[in-house]
Amino acid sequence: MVSLRGVLFQVRTPLGFDVRVTWERWELITVLKHPSMLGREEPVRQALESPDEVWLSRKDDTVLLFYKVEAPKRWTCAVVKQSQTGAFLLTAYPTDAIKEGTRIWPT
Repeated sequence: MVSLRGVLFQVRTPLGFDVRVTWERWELITVLKHPSMLGREEPVRQALESPDEVWLSRKDDTVLLFYKVEAPKRWTCAVVKQSQTGAFLLTAYPTDAIKEGTRIWPT
């Protein structure tokens, strides 16, 4: 069982599983990977809880991309890794395009 200590938030996706976001991962995302996401926890939470689309990565079948529309041709993308110990946020970023892959939700 995963301890909830250090968890920034945990949400249930419409696919029926929970995704955890730790403070440590959020700092990595907002400091090193995508500084534009600083202070944007709520759009990421919304992308996970009520996405407009969910896509399976074409490179890794354990990775899902959750997209939430922000404006015309602008999305928040929350990238989730599924593992035997649960699902967790790999990264999150603003984007103007949906990556190639297979759309799995809605069907």
